[in-house]
Amino acid sequence: MDKLEDMSSVYDFDPITGNIPATKVEITVSLCVLYTQGVETKQWREFGRTEVIDNTLNPDFVRKYILDYFFEEKQNLRFDFRLEKPLGISTFQINSTPFKNACQKKGIPGKKCGTIILSAEELSNCRDSATMQFCANKLDKKDFFGKSDPFHGLLQKFTICHKTEVVKNTLNPVWQPFTIPVRALCNGDYDRTIKVEVYDWDRDGSHDFIGDFTTSYRELARGQSQFNVYEVINTKKKMKKKKYVNSGTVTLLSFSVESEFTFLDYIKGGTQINFTVAIDFTASNGNPSQSTSLHYMNPYQLNAYAMALKAVGEIIQDYDSDKMFPALGFGAKLPPDGRVSHEFPLNGNMENPYCNGIEGILEAYHQSLKTVQLYGPTNFAPVVNHVARYAAAVQDGSQYFVLLIITDGVISDMAQTKEAIVNGAKLPMSIIIVGVGQAEFDAMVELDGDDIRISSRGKLAERDIVQFVPFRDYMDRTGNHVLSMARLAKDVLAEIPDQFISYMKSRGIKPNPAPPPYTPPGHTHHHTQI
Repeated sequence: MDKLEDMSSVYDFDPITGNIPATKVEITVSLCVLYTQGVETKQWREFGRTEVIDNTLNPDFVRKYILDYFFEEKQNLRFDFRLEKPLGISTFQINSTPFKNACQKKGIPGKKCGTIILSAEELSNCRDSATMQFCANKLDKKDFFGKSDPFHGLLQKFTICHKTEVVKNTLNPVWQPFTIPVRALCNGDYDRTIKVEVYDWDRDGSHDFIGDFTTSYRELARGQSQFNVYEVINTKKKMKKKKYVNSGTVTLLSFSVESEFTFLDYIKGGTQINFTVAIDFTASNGNPSQSTSLHYMNPYQLNAYAMALKAVGEIIQDYDSDKMFPALGFGAKLPPDGRVSHEFPLNGNMENPYCNGIEGILEAYHQSLKTVQLYGPTNFAPVVNHVARYAAAVQDGSQYFVLLIITDGVISDMAQTKEAIVNGAKLPMSIIIVGVGQAEFDAMVELDGDDIRISSRGKLAERDIVQFVPFRDYMDRTGNHVLSMARLAKDVLAEIPDQFISYMKSRGIKPNPAPPPYTPPGHTHHHTQI
């Protein structure tokens, strides 16, 4: 059936978001039709179907599905089984503690329809990084005075995937080696055309085109050889000049590939993600009994705090096996004596701040709004240090901590918070800040550290661990939140796998080997692992 092959190329690159998928997983299924669900439209669409296997109740299908896996999205799959009459439909998520290999099939009420065994495996070429270096000879002179200032760009399917530095004033540049994920280079297709364009850099940004050539991952992988000397051709020039040979040559000096561990390697090896929530109970949020308050309890819809918590929590909870989450509040006066606290448990239990699932957190949040008094100031450092204490206790790679702070953004302990973040950057933790309400969030953007790495007392954070997003950016004009909450979760969580890997790499922690695939008791039917 050709449909699957045709569709796989459509799924490689999402033109709307420009996303290259985090990785691809290969799923072996013993069934018939696979549907995937759109993140925003929620519509099921057929992804592919297996071959038909006759006369057996234990089919072993050969056809594999290759789909893109995104940590930051809820990816639902639906399997339809067909015999003469439909056998039943099974729906589950690709990331429900990602690689649980068994799924009890739901089917016709009152009848047990049997079991399906799913095995999911990450494709190996998703984790490779290639390092290469180019030099050029006798490039065309483009500058009226002096020589050219050449740089080159690599394009895969004509999206730029790497731009080199500019080498000044030479027609024979040697560019620095650079490293690029193999999937960014060829997305798993070793023969896909890679185009390399060479330009002469101009200060005003109107870079002059010197010429281009095409290659492929398979060619580059041959390394330095006569095959990897390329003529740089300027087609326009070639058409005009009869004696045109080329605009210079580019030579591949070196090429090497290294396999990197991925986020999924660690999850499969048993690393747990611990999710903690901290909610801003300062008076600047407004009186919770009034509809203008960010904490207003509308009986008909969730407020911004609850919505942000649910959006992010519902995805992260799949990576935490016990689904027990500590939930804290800060900036309120607590009963009975009205003392101000910047890290109080939402459930009121100092000994055990854990709530059961996202629903448990929402319930504790609603309860605490009735009992505490919104106050101030807005101090972040205590909750950051709270999570850092736990993270400091397990630095062996078996656990990673994600703190979600939801706040109206008027921060009062900036210096202490920066210090807490710089210390946290050495630990297995990440911080997500969602800003609710209409305040200016300049301080939050500064904490995010994407543009300028955050520092405290002259010490730079060793890695970026904070991701900030303003909630208001995700409300569409019609007030449709379903669409926007999926986007919010996606943007907030997209950096976590990289932050996670940067910690593991900096500490030289390798993932544990994954446990063997699940086999149901008494099931002797042989299944090959991918």
